[in-house]
Amino acid sequence: MAQKQYTEILLKLAQDICQFNNFEHLAHIDNSAEKIRLAKNSVNHLKQFIVPYQDAQQAEELRKEWKKVAEEKRQIFKNYQEELLSLKQEFYSLATSQDNQQRGFKLENLMNRLFVLNDLDPKASFKVVGQQIDGAFTLDGTEFLFEAKWVKSPINNSDLAIFKEKVKSKLENTLGLFLSIDGFSEDGINASQSSDKVMILMDGSDLMAVLEERISFIDLINRKKQIASREGRIYVPYSKMGV
Repeated sequence: MAQKQYTEILLKLAQDICQFNNFEHLAHIDNSAEKIRLAKNSVNHLKQFIVPYQDAQQAEELRKEWKKVAEEKRQIFKNYQEELLSLKQEFYSLATSQDNQQRGFKLENLMNRLFVLNDLDPKASFKVVGQQIDGAFTLDGTEFLFEAKWVKSPINNSDLAIFKEKVKSKLENTLGLFLSIDGFSEDGINASQSSDKVMILMDGSDLMAVLEERISFIDLINRKKQIASREGRIYVPYSKMGV
């Protein structure tokens, strides 16, 4: 241990010497020109041995850094997959529940965890000026209000209209994401996309595509937003996106 410590000290000393390029302190002694020449030659000679060592040392440090970064990325991906698996298992469990109210609350919690997993700066269920908001998140600088429903029939126009007004009451660039596990009625979709397109719609098949890793949540929302912007369609399930 001591020998290794001394070796490291000597190597550090040699590296410091190799950085030395100012010999003015020798200018005032006898035979200064010769002594400066010898000092420069000695430093250059030492560099022949130290520079390759420094290059190898830097290469090794770089290799270790890349290995560390790769391991961190691997661990992040592993944690992501484990959390996604946990969410999928919870979703399967909720699918067999007969308690609609509890199932709705737990769906909100599941989605909030999904927002957290994707670093979307989420806000859980909250009330503001008499409005109940199931959640909110931020994606690429756009604020989204979130609504989740898990009932036994498609969501109709009345629920969509209420949510649309909530979104419209916020800043102009705010959008809404409405998740209905059992989808939406035709009249609700048509009424909601006829004017004031301020939300996009997501159903249970979309959520399963995310939980089964066929598409990431962020890519799903960006694709839905793109279709709504370009084509005016606010409800296009993953299976019909052509991705």
